[in-house]
Amino acid sequence: MSQNRKLKVCLIGGTFDPIHLGHTYIAARCKRELGMDKVIFLPCRQSPHKLTKQNAPDNHRLKMCQLATANFPWAEVNDHDLTAPIPSYSWRTAEHFTEQYPDAELYWLMGADQWETIQKWDRAEHLASLVKFIVISRGEDPAEIPGFERTSLTGAHTASATAIRQDASATNSISYLHPEVLHYVKEHQLY
Repeated sequence: MSQNRKLKVCLIGGTFDPIHLGHTYIAARCKRELGMDKVIFLPCRQSPHKLTKQNAPDNHRLKMCQLATANFPWAEVNDHDLTAPIPSYSWRTAEHFTEQYPDAELYWLMGADQWETIQKWDRAEHLASLVKFIVISRGEDPAEIPGFERTSLTGAHTASATAIRQDASATNSISYLHPEVLHYVKEHQLY
């Protein structure tokens, strides 16, 4: 890496209940197409947008993330959002990683549905002052939001954590999970 180039770190938060091929597909595209040096997966204890949803236990979701990313040298799984106060506010996470990587460019990866509501997030403007956003969309380029710097990637993966949870034995679930994660899900009867 050039001495003049800043380290590029992408944060991807979520419940990862379970992590699936869609998550790692998008992370790999960020690495490849946007030149990320590191992509950090952050399973959260409780999303502020899903306060009534019950997740698989934290230790299982963390382990599934570790299994799914084990073969990606540029990926890291971090338990910050599992140990931080709930709910897992993105600005708190961004502050933490700004301290961890003071000379890096920080990016926050999200779907177009999250981008559409970003201004309603807790301390959204503060979050925007700490990170640049990467927005994944299935089609049209997401709208610009003044004060929120973003890059778009189109072509989201078809995997769905909801569908996997609803029937973990279904063919689509098997084809959407990393083999190690599928084995773990079955071994621990998570869904």
